[in-house]
Amino acid sequence: MKAAVYYEAGGPEVFRVEEVPDPVIGPDDVLIRVEAVSIEGGDTLHRLRGELAAAPHIVGYQCAGTVLDVGINVAGFTAGDRAVTVGADGSHAELRATRESLCWLIPDRLSTEEAACVPVAFGTAHDCLFEFGRLQAREIALIHAGASGVGLAAIQLASRAGARVVATASSDARLRRLREYGLDDGINYASTDFAEAVRHLSGGHGADVIVDCIGGSNLQKSLQCLAYRGRCLTFGDAGRQTTSRLDISGMRPSNQTLTGYFLGAELLVGRRAYDVIARLLDEIAAGQLRVVIDRRFPLDQAAEAHAYIESRQAFGRVLLIP
Repeated sequence: MKAAVYYEAGGPEVFRVEEVPDPVIGPDDVLIRVEAVSIEGGDTLHRLRGELAAAPHIVGYQCAGTVLDVGINVAGFTAGDRAVTVGADGSHAELRATRESLCWLIPDRLSTEEAACVPVAFGTAHDCLFEFGRLQAREIALIHAGASGVGLAAIQLASRAGARVVATASSDARLRRLREYGLDDGINYASTDFAEAVRHLSGGHGADVIVDCIGGSNLQKSLQCLAYRGRCLTFGDAGRQTTSRLDISGMRPSNQTLTGYFLGAELLVGRRAYDVIARLLDEIAAGQLRVVIDRRFPLDQAAEAHAYIESRQAFGRVLLIP
């Protein structure tokens, strides 16, 4: 099969498109012909500084396509089904094998490309807001990187739940576009101190739930605008900045909570997160939520696609099409 691979971590230029051996499925695995790859923020971070499981390494969490074969223990999929899959790596390729427990059937009314964008973004957004963030109607939700895949999902979900939705983005134009997805208040982080803006627009209350994919100093500032008994969820380092220390001294007097989140762990410990994603796929197929696709690149332009994501121009998901 053809795959976008690299032999050492680094910038987008490390990609090479090569012929590599087809994946071999085990008794609990599903093999799909990949038709759409949703490039996740974690994919770009792993390419930049992650460990290589093998050399050449095929990066990538998420993709969708048509089932070609299944292992002897697989009961929920047969050849010809359409499926969306997640895994630790291997999405940037023409074929992908992963465990049945990390595969979902694609509803009839949902395109393969749209389905490829759902599990990581919508599953993460839903868990951060509700399972761990316990968001309630009329509370204030602050969503960082509102134009990202998780950001767009979280804005829609929080709005549907009756929350007041605040989001950050890098331009006023992006914030205007986000209003059609449920945004109430937008903050241009390039020109405004978002912590001060949140305190101002909330009348000093702060945000009840904060979904922070940026990390670093951005996470520290998120804690500065957290409401009394507020819940801050951190799940990424999109800011490419790490901090050795985080000052949490102001959290205790206000009974606040900081939670680290990783969807992969939830998928490995039980059925709850899997079932949530299955329901979200159905809701998107029914038109209750929307997937936003910004651009599509052929597989042999994986380097260009990753560079485009890192330029912070994308509004929604960027796809690779094998």
